[in-house]
Amino acid sequence: MTDDEPQPDRLRHDYSPWLFWTEADEEARERQLRHQRELGRRAGYTIGERCFVSGLASVQNEELRLGRWTSVAAGAHLTGSLRTGSECTMNAYTVIRGTVELGNSVRIGAHTSLLGFNHTFSDPDIEVHRQPLTSLGIRVGDDVWIGSHVVVLDGVTIGDRAVVAAGAVVTRDVPAGAVVGGNPAKVIKWRVPQLAPSASARTDDLADAVAEFADTARAQAEEILARCFEPSLGGGLFVDRPGAAPTVRAQCDAIEIADLLLGRAPGQLPAAEQVERLRSWQDPKTGMVGELLPDGNQRLPGDGLFDPDAAYHVLSVGYALELLDSAFPSPVHVVAEAGPDRLIEGLEEQRWETNAWNAGHWADVLGTAVHWNRKVGHPGRPGAAEAVFGWLLTHVDPMTGMWGSARPEDGLLQIVNGFYRVSRGTFAQFGLPVPYPERVIDTVLTHSRDVRFVRPDRQNACNILDIAHPLWLTRQSGHRDDEIVQLAGGLLRDALGHWTDRLGFGFRAPHPATVGDPATTPGLQGTEMWLAVIWLLADLVGVSEALEYRPRGVHRPIPAP
Repeated sequence: MTDDEPQPDRLRHDYSPWLFWTEADEEARERQLRHQRELGRRAGYTIGERCFVSGLASVQNEELRLGRWTSVAAGAHLTGSLRTGSECTMNAYTVIRGTVELGNSVRIGAHTSLLGFNHTFSDPDIEVHRQPLTSLGIRVGDDVWIGSHVVVLDGVTIGDRAVVAAGAVVTRDVPAGAVVGGNPAKVIKWRVPQLAPSASARTDDLADAVAEFADTARAQAEEILARCFEPSLGGGLFVDRPGAAPTVRAQCDAIEIADLLLGRAPGQLPAAEQVERLRSWQDPKTGMVGELLPDGNQRLPGDGLFDPDAAYHVLSVGYALELLDSAFPSPVHVVAEAGPDRLIEGLEEQRWETNAWNAGHWADVLGTAVHWNRKVGHPGRPGAAEAVFGWLLTHVDPMTGMWGSARPEDGLLQIVNGFYRVSRGTFAQFGLPVPYPERVIDTVLTHSRDVRFVRPDRQNACNILDIAHPLWLTRQSGHRDDEIVQLAGGLLRDALGHWTDRLGFGFRAPHPATVGDPATTPGLQGTEMWLAVIWLLADLVGVSEALEYRPRGVHRPIPAP
């Protein structure tokens, strides 16, 4: 060979092993067969006809059974028990550990990991590496393509003829014929359309899941309420979670949960006593309900529209009283006595462009106060309610159907969350159609793709409620209905998985990445909100009847009677 001739690529077959038996010369073939004979001397090793195992691969298995025409490329790291069918390929830098079984014709892309074992970490006082390992094993069917940079976790089964897109993190079983992608991996389409479950089958599965969830929640409701009741505080008060201070909202959340799951008031106190307490908390001067102090006593609310610490109580106390067949003893005076100019001034004082969530909350409180006042015979100053709706109709953005503007730091989050609050207390409460419903749907569906807020490990009850309710409120338009049903089904499955047995829901979804975050601790607020979210999502999918409950309080879907 002269200097001008091309040099042979000595590593070509180590990194492209499927070419070996059609290109390699006799010397290379003999070298490979010798390598295989050496491996075959190890106990538990069998290597089929026409296999290739790169000498640059790390093969440390306790058991290795390679089917015919199977190849292992350079940089692969194999440990544990690996059994393959015929014509499988493990490309460069594949990691396969633990107990793994591959069918026939499985292709695994470079830098992909199949991890058929897991660490335990149940004892926080012992280092993780000193705690036992578990292994459920990974099973891959026939004719499966697993792309590059995929991670498949222990316990997963990947069905025949499935495809796993590059970069996916597979945490649950992959149906036969499906194409999955993302983190965590979900079905994005079907390689074999005839294997896709019918809409009715998917609905039946969800109906069974929500029915099972509802049965569990009802069976544990008493225990969840008892866990958050402090009999030594103020004659007996609820706290959001053990160790927390008592709040007005906690008393109301307990009433909402008991109504949803038990069909009655919480059993910790007589219903009449709970009614009297809530009614006594209304300040006769302002009509607002001040916050509780740590000892269970109450602070008087501030004057005007609206004391921030008392504002939400217009909703929570008003609805709790309604669930107990009662009502505020007095109107919300700060609203009943305000004229059209004052209410418009209040709306314009809100920071819609930078804090649409809080501005929407203010409008929600205003609309709800108008509703309660009408129920007790105080419709307010002439033209006041009409001025509120007129302002909202003339200030909505026709491009988004919402109030306020998107922000670089959190995208559409503020305006979507603000829309829920505005519409809940005004248009939804009074049974009026929202303006630009199709634009609302477009905006919410765009927001639903923002992984910062909808990825399962980043979900909280507020953000998912603020997706579910606007889509439910505008569902009669039929706009993008298939997308809505698909989204609602996925979020519903996520939500059902957020339940903690015997404790309920935390405000934020539990996840290994959020351990220690107080918002993930189950409590009354999270439980009440997620129960409502689950109903809304289930109704969008068409399986809400399986829950055998429907929110009647703060998050009730239907207009006020």
